[in-house]
Amino acid sequence: MSLADNAAVMEFLLTRRSRPYRTLTTPAPDRVALEPLLTAAARVPDHGKLEPWRFVVLQGQALQRLAALARTRGAALGFDPDRISKTADSFANAPLIVAVIAAPKPSDKIPPVEQCYSAGAACLSLLNAALASGWGANWLSGWPAHDREFLTRGLDLSGSETVAGFIHIGSETCTPPDRPRPDMSAITDWIEE
Repeated sequence: MSLADNAAVMEFLLTRRSRPYRTLTTPAPDRVALEPLLTAAARVPDHGKLEPWRFVVLQGQALQRLAALARTRGAALGFDPDRISKTADSFANAPLIVAVIAAPKPSDKIPPVEQCYSAGAACLSLLNAALASGWGANWLSGWPAHDREFLTRGLDLSGSETVAGFIHIGSETCTPPDRPRPDMSAITDWIEE
């Protein structure tokens, strides 16, 4: 395959921009539209073919339930009311969220950290698949992704599972301006010997 065959993909990757979750609205992808995005998300590096991730699609009343739980847990954890409200609203006002669950598997060959990297790759792959398909999307985590009680009560996760990311997907209401990007010379070393 020549470089020209992938020019559109490279153009997408060089210009991709997440959409702020607050600007996403309905409609969100239905099951038929979402399944190819999830399929793309599962095509990530997965050493040992362990599939150390899974997807939980959240919509409708499930999002309202998680918003209420975020309010309860945030208060119990002593968080600032604005922080609690922002987190709860991120669930309550979302058109659809896919929780990418990091689900490490026992392995003598593949360390847990590599399995975690694979779950992170699934998050980015899902985000990019949604954007490439014309949806607005954003990858969030925040304290609910790390609060064991939220994970257990809200998502019924096992003790070894965590949330690698909450991928918000919906229709975008506006295209954000690009943000400053890294100076590649400041973050790249070239080692030739």
